[in-house]
Amino acid sequence: MKFAKSLAVGVAFAVALMAGAASAKDVKIGLVVKSLGNGFFEAANKGAQEAAKELGGVEVIYTGPTSTTAEGQIEVINSLIAQGVDAIAISANDPDAVVPALKKAKQRGIKVISWDSGVNKDGRILQLNPSSNELIGKMCLTLAKDHLEGGKGDFAILSATTTSTNQNIWIDQMKKQLKDFPGLNLVTTVYGDDLSDKSYREAEGLLKSNPNVKVIVAPTTVGVLAASKVVEDKGLVGKVYVTGLGLPSEMAGAIKSGATKEFAIWNPIDLGYSATQIAYHLVKGDATGKPGTEIEAGRMGKIKIDDKGEAAMSDPFVYNASNIDQFSKVF
Repeated sequence: MKFAKSLAVGVAFAVALMAGAASAKDVKIGLVVKSLGNGFFEAANKGAQEAAKELGGVEVIYTGPTSTTAEGQIEVINSLIAQGVDAIAISANDPDAVVPALKKAKQRGIKVISWDSGVNKDGRILQLNPSSNELIGKMCLTLAKDHLEGGKGDFAILSATTTSTNQNIWIDQMKKQLKDFPGLNLVTTVYGDDLSDKSYREAEGLLKSNPNVKVIVAPTTVGVLAASKVVEDKGLVGKVYVTGLGLPSEMAGAIKSGATKEFAIWNPIDLGYSATQIAYHLVKGDATGKPGTEIEAGRMGKIKIDDKGEAAMSDPFVYNASNIDQFSKVF
């Protein structure tokens, strides 16, 4: 009798421990990025971890391939499925190639959203854009114009991969809006695959092949930093400028050297925070993510889903010599 009572107490204690462990990791969210070691995504992860702590009972698994390939992300997605995550939030290297793996995740009951760089509708519930794509395109052209004497001259684009969803959309927006910037002449677009060394070589090569290019616009944090290094290393400061989308912590040196006068970005911390909040509420069932609905996102307020199944955050913010020291300490 005494043994039975002790056994019962022991079992109850074990069950309590198991319940505590389960509640400690009530929701598991896989935050899949284009590649590891990228400052933008590391900042986004800070926001994701902030949201997880705020919500409680949430584990964010920050993961991604070592290089910007769809194949690498497919392996990561399959791994997350095997781990039994409740949600996957992905910034995709290819809008189509990852869809079959994401469909498999959805079939297992996993809530899937894309953020930053989207996937096609079949592979996700919704897409969270960092800003309006039209505004990003216009901002990039405005930055190019502001770096050219008289707002006129040749510029080139240094992008990420040829299949990068967000960069391709922004470049398309730039081309569509060029008619509103009659002084700008787009000479070429090159791709550095969001790799520092390749981006450096591509920027160096395009300047050799196109000596009349006076501005490189890079809508990628890796590319804008690499191109700035080329301008500094080749003694082209004051002759060629770099601008686009960059992180203040990485671009402070380029501002001070004169390789760039100004650049723009939204807050990646807020982006990761919002993606995690959205994924959590989809898992909990208090949001559907359907067009026309809203999702609570903590300190970011309510995020509305448009009729295309997409949501947008804030407008890009411009960083220059007047504010770079303040923001370079944040992200």
